[in-house]
This record gives sequence, C-alpha cells and structure tokens, in this order.
Amino acid sequence: MNSKVNITIDGKIVSVSKDKSLLKACQQAGVNVPSLCYHPELRTEGSCRVCMVEVEGQRTLVPSCVFPVTEGMQVRTNTQRVLKARKTVVELLLANHPQDCLTCQRNGNCELQKIAADLNLRKIRFEGEKKSYPLDNNNPSLVRDMEKCILCGRCVRMCAEKQGMHIYGFINRGFDTTVAPPFSLGLDKVDCTYCGQCATVCPTAAIVEKDDTEAVLKVLNDPTKHVVVQTAPATRVALGEDLGLERGAIVTGKMVAALKHLGFDKVFDTNFSADLTIMEEGAEFIHRLNNGGLLPMFTSCSPAWVNCVELQYPDLMGHLSTAKSPQQMFGAMVKSYYAEVAGIDPKNIVSVSIMPCTAKKAEAKRPEMSADGYQDVDFVLTTRELARMIKESAIDFNSLAEQEYDAPMGLSSGAGVIFGTTGGVMEAALRTVVEKLTGKPLERIVFNEVRGQKLIREATLDVAGTAVKIAVVDTLKEVKKMLEKVRAGTADYHIIEVMSCPDGCIGGGGQPYYKGKDVRTKRQQAIYDCDADCTIRKSHENPAIVEIYEKFLGEPLSEKSHKYLHVHHYQQKR
Repeated sequence: MNSKVNITIDGKIVSVSKDKSLLKACQQAGVNVPSLCYHPELRTEGSCRVCMVEVEGQRTLVPSCVFPVTEGMQVRTNTQRVLKARKTVVELLLANHPQDCLTCQRNGNCELQKIAADLNLRKIRFEGEKKSYPLDNNNPSLVRDMEKCILCGRCVRMCAEKQGMHIYGFINRGFDTTVAPPFSLGLDKVDCTYCGQCATVCPTAAIVEKDDTEAVLKVLNDPTKHVVVQTAPATRVALGEDLGLERGAIVTGKMVAALKHLGFDKVFDTNFSADLTIMEEGAEFIHRLNNGGLLPMFTSCSPAWVNCVELQYPDLMGHLSTAKSPQQMFGAMVKSYYAEVAGIDPKNIVSVSIMPCTAKKAEAKRPEMSADGYQDVDFVLTTRELARMIKESAIDFNSLAEQEYDAPMGLSSGAGVIFGTTGGVMEAALRTVVEKLTGKPLERIVFNEVRGQKLIREATLDVAGTAVKIAVVDTLKEVKKMLEKVRAGTADYHIIEVMSCPDGCIGGGGQPYYKGKDVRTKRQQAIYDCDADCTIRKSHENPAIVEIYEKFLGEPLSEKSHKYLHVHHYQQKR
C-alpha cells in the first residue's frame, strides 16, 4: 500500500507521507509558512490561524497545521488572499498587545515580533482594548505577564503533555479568556516545579525567567566583594546559539574568557562538583546496596524533580539521594573550602552560577542550602541571561581568545561534563561505582545502555556477581509513571536517574530558545564530544577531587561531607 501522496505547493509537486499535515508538507518542500500556536513537539490545535493557506476546492482558507494532505491537492501559500488574512490575524493580536517591544525581555527573540516584521506590517489598523492582569512574580524562578499572552496554548500543552503537571489552563470566555493556574493563583501557590518548560515554548514574553543580571552586575562592581562563578556542563554547548554560533557549538574557553571580561574574580567549573556529586551519591548508593537501604535510589541533581517529589509524592522522599545537586555542592565548597584555601572571609564572597535551568534559582533560595550560615549560591543566571549580559557589555564573543578555568575548582573529568545530558549522571556514577564494587578497572568507559533520547531506558548490569538493574527517566510525566510503580512495589530497580527536562539539562528551561528535538540532539552530541576529549574520564580519578577529600572532607559520607554536601528532604506545602 502506497503511504505517499503527491501534492502541489506553489506550483511545485511534492511527494509526502499521507499522514502528514499540510504545514509539515510545506516545511518538507522548503516553503515557510508562519505559525504561532504550532510547536513540533506538542499536539496541534490550529487555534492561532496564522498558518492559513489556500487549497483548491476549499471555500475558506485552511489552517495548515491541522489540515491533512490528500492526493492531488493544489496548495497556494502566498496569494493576496492568504497574505491579507495573515496580516489581519497578526494585526488583531498586536492591537491587544503591549507596545513595549524595545524594552521587552524577548525583544529580537520574539516569534510574534518576527512574524509581524516578516509580514511587513508597518501600522495596526485596529485599536484594541488592552488587557490588564497582575504580574505573577512572587516565586524565585519565573515571571508571568499575561498582558503579553496571545493564547496560543503552548504552555498549557507543554505542562500537561510533556511534564504531566497540569499547572495551566484556559479560564473565562471571549475577550476575558486567559491562561492561569487553578483559581488564578500565583506559581508559588500551586504545585509548579519551576522547570521552566513553559517558558521555553512561549512565543512571547508572557512567561520568562526572573532576570537577575542587574543584581549580578551590581556586585561585580562592588570592590568589597570577591565574586566567583560556576558554569554548568550544558551551558558550554548552548550559549553560542544566542551569540551567533551554530547549534551545539562548544564554547567552553570563550565562555570562560567572557566571564573574566565581565569582571568575575574566579571562574570555576560545575563539572568539578559534578565529580564531587558522584563521589557522594555513588557512596550512598553502595551503602544502600550493601546494607539493605531503601531501593530504588533516585538521583537528586534535578531541582524540579526534587520539587515534584516533595510536592506530590512525599511518601517516596526516602528514595531520593540526600546528595545536594552539583550547583549546591559547589556553593557550599566555595563558602568553606575555597574560602579557607584563598584566605577570604566567606561573608565577602558572592557565589554566582550559570545554569541551563530555571528551577536552580528556586533551589538556591532553599533555607537548608546554607551549611555555615551563608547562602551556598547567591545568584543563579540562566544561559539566556548570560548571553544578555555579554551583549549588554558589548563583548565580541566570537573574537575572544579561549581561556582556562581557575584552580582549585576548575579541574574536572569527562564524567562531570556528561551530567549535562540525560543518562549522563547514571553513566558517570557507573564509571565510579562499578570500579568501587569490583575493585577492578573498567573494561569499557562508555555505557551505551543509558545513552540516547528515549524517555525511559533501562538495563541490567552484572557487577561483581550482582545483577544491578538501572533506569534513566526523562520528563516529569514519565517519572510519575515510575513513581506509581515504586508505590505499587513493582519497580525492581536499584538506582534510577531522573531529569525533569527533555533530554536533560541540554533541554533545560533556561537554555536558548529553540524548536525541535534535533537541536537537543546536536547539544547532546557536543556533550559527548567534550567527554571524549577529556584526559580524565572518571570522577574518582580527578586529582582536584582527591585533594579536597584529603585536605578538607575526609571521605565520602563523612560527618563533614554530610554537613556540606547532603540535605534532608521535606514535604512542601503551598
């Protein structure tokens, strides 16, 4: 049976799969059809009507994102009728939209703005009534400005379809229709995990990360403060996208140079504390495995995932590793170990992190993240925020000479860098745990069983005669299914890695805006390339890690390690 149909798009015959929408057929043919409500990884709705095209035999224009192709279809995408309809739709959206593009956080990176420019709109014929809603910004991570919402529904679908959280929904009718959490509460009052996936798909600035760039620039100009910064693994393969480089470009050295140019006193690598995390989390797993501890053990690196458990599954909190995330371990070591080595009073140190994640902002504010009475991490900037700071400071990023991270917390292993992608924490743990359990060097360094982009991957490994069953889970929707198995006693795994965002941190809520899984694929490959280029590829072989245990921590799970590197989880009530 032939699964292809032949259609004609703007005079060009195209052979496409019969199950494709007309919009996808146009994309295959290289024909650009604008859209707003459509997103390649979400269910199609056809609500915005920007993607309308003309189909011979149809009385009205049709929304191409939901219209199926049929054999012999004749399609026109650029007739005067089509262009007039598109312009009218966009004009109506703009009539009700705030006219503050020049000062908007999404200026130059707004899909509505781009479509208006592409349609050559130079005036708005309609005077719409402006909507007025209170700003939702009482949480540490996200800002919701519903005056900029165009009702595309992407955030609703992302939160429900990919994350399974169902925080957003449409309320009211007609002109008063808006998107909001239940009872129009703020995100700080509902079970939002602050993963930020809603912000990644929002086409305007209706949902953005809370901007902390001004506060960081202020401390950088304070001569009484010693300001240090750490950069997460996933930032080095995404930052370049916002600064004119190709998707997945590895910009580690240029990023370090840019941060030093901005005035940071020391530039460190979160990969260092990712190695530290493996030492603690790996030791905890071995202890549970050998001493009848609660299994399966879940990794605890992803703060949105930790929020999810504490908010909705408090009865399963005991399965979470007590190890802090790499960000928080790093912050604790900066205010203790580094302060001691450098001879600096911790109260004069400002600790900044560059993260791919919006939930990291909330994590840094948790009251327990202050081992010695000092906040472990003072400010968290997303990858997008760092890009804006670089632009604001007029740094020619592409011409920067690469620089190295500073000692003593700039040395890391390949195991640390693969934390940036799904399966990376598990693979890094296996590189250390298997050697610790067997007492023998690994026969292979790469564990393909946990690599890839499937939402759930599982494997059973023979480790010193013990069958260790592992699993890797992507997105909160999928992990919720796993949690129900744990509750039912049918999840016979020993250890499970969880990442809240699609494909892990490379698809984090604070990464440069993108559309499509192929972008994450390029970032993921770049992460693995970074690992392959490392001389040291196991966390326990990192000499900087060996040194910090010898000089400061003692050993994994020691009393001092527990003080600085571990936390107790608690039920969140909002």
